[in-house]
Amino acid sequence: MTTPLVLSYSGCSTCRRALKWLEQKKISAQVRPIVEQPPTVRELKEWIAKSGKPVKKWLNTSGLSYRALGKAKVDAASDATLIDWLAKDGKLVKRPVYVKGDTVLVGFKEEEWAERV
Repeated sequence: MTTPLVLSYSGCSTCRRALKWLEQKKISAQVRPIVEQPPTVRELKEWIAKSGKPVKKWLNTSGLSYRALGKAKVDAASDATLIDWLAKDGKLVKRPVYVKGDTVLVGFKEEEWAERV
């Protein structure tokens, strides 16, 4: 059994809630700081496919990085460009990201995590 990887940002209350939830369930995880070590292009391509969600669902639309780009620029961008931006700016990535085998979850919805973690 492999240890799950959680990409998290310490300043994110949703990430803290997710990590606390894992702790309460006695699930240990390797935590990677998403700002200092954003997902690579290769990781993103693999994880986005496994998540079953389109690239745009991986965007942290409430963050400053997204607002700096602007909705029009994001809407006009190709998936490849979006993946490149996500790999360059961890704050642009919706978080937390949970990765274990074929299970990849983006964002924290307790019901979804309870079913899939």
